[in-house]
Amino acid sequence: MSATAGPADSRSAVGERLGLTTGQVIQELGWDEDVDDDLRIEVEDTIDGELIEEAMDAVDGVLLWWRDDDGDLVDGLVDAVVDLSASGVLWLLTPKVGRSGYVDNSDISEAAVTAGLALTTSANVSPDWAAHKLVRPRGSRR
Repeated sequence: MSATAGPADSRSAVGERLGLTTGQVIQELGWDEDVDDDLRIEVEDTIDGELIEEAMDAVDGVLLWWRDDDGDLVDGLVDAVVDLSASGVLWLLTPKVGRSGYVDNSDISEAAVTAGLALTTSANVSPDWAAHKLVRPRGSRR
């Protein structure tokens, strides 16, 4: 086993949990000093590219870092899907229970419905952050 097998396996695992693949265009929103840089690097390694900040038509996915004091979550979700392709996925990254900025799961579920999205699953992706997968319901339009 090589010295790089561990980190490569870790990157693959995070990429698999988020459903990311090489070549995807992923937009990052809500970045701040408290984000998990290791997670960001793992995502960039998985897609073999950089996360983008600027507006762009039809991105494959969005990573939205969100804390309880970031404002209205419904507005944040609606803004986050503007550049998302019809089949794209929004990953809402929130601090875990007990961490500063924690967002209650019931608030996430309610905001998702109000924003016209469906909360499908959650994933453990980092020691401090949880990822919640949101998609447009089948049959909905951009």
